[in-house]
Amino acid sequence: MIPDRNAICRRHIRPMAPIPTGIPPDLSKLQPFSAMLFDVYGTLLVSGAGDIGFNQKPTESVDGGYDLLHRYGLHQTPDRLAEALELAIARSHDASRQLGIDYPEVDIVQIWRQVLGMDDISRVKNFALEYELMVNPVYPMPGLKDLLWACKTCTIPMGLISNAQFYTVCLLEWFLGTPLEMGGFDRRLLFFSWREGHAKPSMHMFNLAKAALLGMGIPAGSVLMVGNDMQNDILPAKAVGFKTALYAGDRRSLRLRESDIHCRDVSPDLTVTDLRQLIAGVDNP
Repeated sequence: MIPDRNAICRRHIRPMAPIPTGIPPDLSKLQPFSAMLFDVYGTLLVSGAGDIGFNQKPTESVDGGYDLLHRYGLHQTPDRLAEALELAIARSHDASRQLGIDYPEVDIVQIWRQVLGMDDISRVKNFALEYELMVNPVYPMPGLKDLLWACKTCTIPMGLISNAQFYTVCLLEWFLGTPLEMGGFDRRLLFFSWREGHAKPSMHMFNLAKAALLGMGIPAGSVLMVGNDMQNDILPAKAVGFKTALYAGDRRSLRLRESDIHCRDVSPDLTVTDLRQLIAGVDNP
């Protein structure tokens, strides 16, 4: 019997703490912001893989990988499955690039449907969620609920710009215990790569966010984008005029991109090592 998504989360989710980076916070430019946008993996969630994990292999154990395949009636090894997944993603990316998409994204449900040969979408989604939690265990960053509560209480619009899949939303809602919109996120400001077909560092989702915020009467310069990756988060956010905060609280996921020529002269406006450090920038505009 295949468990439901709540049972899958209970089965796999275990507490994890961030690993300090030794980088000191810099809050000298902290100010009240009219809206906040967040990356997810490595920023709001501790990520065992450091990022969304469908290009990884199951890490819980070899036996755990075989057990997962057995429970879903799949007769192949974890290694062969990971190879088939990687190939299907690469083919999808190649097709998208031929259409002119610079940083393409897949819908992992359709990829798994192809790899597994399953037509039962609910079953495919359950497998995808369980596989993701095995290759990329996640847990809320310290202070997550405190910051979100402060923003919600002060009616600061919150959004997400994330390289993500359907299960990203499932996991956030599991940890928050409520749908995203009830937790304070504005549905107009939710941008996920699997929905858009474009992955960061593409400007696509950032341009959409800027337009949505302007439609809400919020100029780019009063918006704070918080992310752990200089290339994927800070660089494109600054390009559209957002203020930026580099989340440097976990060694697993911090991406300084010091060898990337495009990031060498880019600096975040803030550096934070705990999400609660941003609460001082939460105020009614």
